[in-house]
Amino acid sequence: MFQIWNGIMHKETIMTNKSNYNELLITKKDFGKSFTWGVSASAFQTEGAWDTDDKGMSVWDVFTRNNRKVKDYHKAKVATDFYNQYKNDIALIRNMNFSAFRFSVSWPRIIPGGTGKPSPKGISFYHRIIDSCLKNGIEPWLTLYHWDLPQVLEEKGGWSNREITGWFESYTDICTRAFGDKIKNWIILNEPMSFTGLGYFSGYHAPGRKGFRNFLPAAHHAALCQSNGGRIVRQNVKDSYIGTTFSMADISPVNQEEKNIGAARRLDAVFNRFFIEPALGLGYPLDALPSLKKIEKYMKQDDDKNLVFDFDFIGIQYFFRIVTAFSFLPPILFAKEIPAIKRNVETNAMGMEVYQKGLYHVLKKIQDYNQIKTIVITESGICYQDKLENGRVHDHQRLKYLQDTLRYTLKAMKEGVNISGYFVWSLTDNFEWKEGLKPRFGLVYVDYQNLKRVIKDSGLWFREFLEK
Repeated sequence: MFQIWNGIMHKETIMTNKSNYNELLITKKDFGKSFTWGVSASAFQTEGAWDTDDKGMSVWDVFTRNNRKVKDYHKAKVATDFYNQYKNDIALIRNMNFSAFRFSVSWPRIIPGGTGKPSPKGISFYHRIIDSCLKNGIEPWLTLYHWDLPQVLEEKGGWSNREITGWFESYTDICTRAFGDKIKNWIILNEPMSFTGLGYFSGYHAPGRKGFRNFLPAAHHAALCQSNGGRIVRQNVKDSYIGTTFSMADISPVNQEEKNIGAARRLDAVFNRFFIEPALGLGYPLDALPSLKKIEKYMKQDDDKNLVFDFDFIGIQYFFRIVTAFSFLPPILFAKEIPAIKRNVETNAMGMEVYQKGLYHVLKKIQDYNQIKTIVITESGICYQDKLENGRVHDHQRLKYLQDTLRYTLKAMKEGVNISGYFVWSLTDNFEWKEGLKPRFGLVYVDYQNLKRVIKDSGLWFREFLEK
């Protein structure tokens, strides 16, 4: 592993001194003048204001009503109150010298009824965010869908209903016509395998449905919306820059036994190949997982062609490594993960292995797809249970993690991987879905008692690293 520091960083060593760059051995200039530096956030995880200004209910509003479904009974009705504090949060982005802000718009805030007439108040809110970004010299990157499906559409079948392709096209059309004169950077979906796999197969996330009979149609429809959405953005927004994002895992077998290598191959097909390959014209990865052939039941004429779209960039999001072994359960996958805790490795606040080199492995793997024009790392970060002490947050574990990922990103670039941007997840601490409020990913600490913000040491370091 490429170590940025010699030895362990002392508790009081804070990267706010330019002389420390000599220890880092990389600088902003190493990535090139055109490289984009940003932070990311999502609507449901930050906005709060769950029933303000016409907003409709989302599947996550309903899911989190049940206290048993979220750790420590946490809710997101307020979240970080970004709805009211967006100006201050965007000022913090400028303060840390980032040049871009990736945020999502809430479908039920834009169209409270899921379909039909949009909300002028909802559209006005996002115009205020965009205008605040532009005023602060920050380039807005808009994500169309970050998991908050209108509940009224879920009641009609949600992603498993073929009609969602039309619903999503109408939603995309409304957003592009509303914001296209101000925004050129568009992301269609955030991690489609996450919201279909966790929401429609395991039931771990909203809307809490389970089984292949829910997952396969939901996944296929999401893949269609991914490309159809791209076509609408290209049609409606002049000079648009269009991408979509995938969460990718570094997957390896527990040993080199053939049965365990096969388990890793099947998990790779699901986690890493399932959505990206259809978009690139390669179809679903049936070679590694023949059972996926059942998805053809939900395909109609020309679907194979409509799955394809020539994205300007592919967004890669890396958070975890998977070590796997053969297992008779679950069927179809015949693979199980060996939990990090059983492997006696360092973990984050969500029990996932801390493995920075995994990003490098993922980037090198993606390099093999010749159809990809460029890669943007649209989320990179790690969660800990940070503490505010005497007005400071000394998040040295996060700082080292992010420095390591930058080092691996640069290594991949030097080896020919075309990477044009890096977005830290996340701007502030936020509501981490089913994990609640305890796992903290932010460069900015949020005191959930009074909603005050404090830039952590990692954010202070970025302020110096990105200084012009």
